[in-house]
Amino acid sequence: MGFNCGIVGLPNVGKSTLFNALTQSAAADAQNYPFCTIEPNTGRVVVPDETLHELARVAGSQKIIPTQLEIVDIAGLVKGASAGEGLGNKFLGNILSTDAIIHVVRCFENDDIVHVNGRIDPLGDIETIETELMLADLESIDKQIKNLEKKARGLDKDAIKLLVDANEIKKNLENSIPARNGGIDSTPFNLLTSKPVIYVCNVEEASAASGNKYSDMVKQKFGEIADVLVISSKIEMEISQIVDQDERKMFLDDLGLSESGLDQVIKTGYKTLGLQTYYTIGPKEAHAWTITVGMTAPQAAGKIHTDFERGFIRAEVISPSDFISLGGEVAVKEAGKMRLVGRDYVMQNGDICHFLFNN
Repeated sequence: MGFNCGIVGLPNVGKSTLFNALTQSAAADAQNYPFCTIEPNTGRVVVPDETLHELARVAGSQKIIPTQLEIVDIAGLVKGASAGEGLGNKFLGNILSTDAIIHVVRCFENDDIVHVNGRIDPLGDIETIETELMLADLESIDKQIKNLEKKARGLDKDAIKLLVDANEIKKNLENSIPARNGGIDSTPFNLLTSKPVIYVCNVEEASAASGNKYSDMVKQKFGEIADVLVISSKIEMEISQIVDQDERKMFLDDLGLSESGLDQVIKTGYKTLGLQTYYTIGPKEAHAWTITVGMTAPQAAGKIHTDFERGFIRAEVISPSDFISLGGEVAVKEAGKMRLVGRDYVMQNGDICHFLFNN
């Protein structure tokens, strides 16, 4: 698994349509009425990886195992969701299990698709969702503060430190500052607004390449603190029906687009979450693994199996460019391009690894 993200937003902003397009399925019921997504739909998509396929070709791998992105389509939130309005609390809980939030914002005009608030106001929509998430976080942090206070009275050093952070986070939330933007490590508190957010401006087809006045508003307001993507869910639906890669590229070129919305989301998600890829390559299979930037070789090995990390001895590392240009592992070794690394080695994006370990 690469990473997972939850698609959130107000009803009728195009979440389910985008979900269907990104997952190339019809799993979500994209209808023109609120709450058509009654249960959170989950889909997985293969992360495009040309390097993996080229490595597999050189190695003659029988099987290719790419990494995946898991997308959860969460029902439309409304004002009052944190207090149970709409289908609120249940779906707020679903967000907690995701690595990141894709916040879909309606940036198109269409009289045939009703807006839950009767007007197109992307900044107001974002504020509504963010307010509900912060209200839910305030309730959560209040409960955690009470528990920490009990432990702190018993002179628990960890609790005393966490209590200071919790009170600061609470103060920020009360001042409309999400946990992710407060400058304090909120990881121990598992809060909704701790999740990194990617804003997706859902625009009409004609604005997919350059955006429009609504997406410009979102970029101007949030572009310096978060990633803002401009995507047309309608175009993504069309792209999802095109199987041939050359035909898909021609379609994108005609629209003035360099890549699909899915590719944008994946690249942005990896950057936002600080992720990278390494490979294990052999005649049986070529496998891509997703790890956090900064992980050491033993930690990366642990992604395959905990025994690999526990019994780690060393790793043989090859760069993908050497593997491809020289024609495989044997040629790389003969050219003296393979490196032996120890426990302190920090993994680099694209490393090809063979781990040696004690059972």
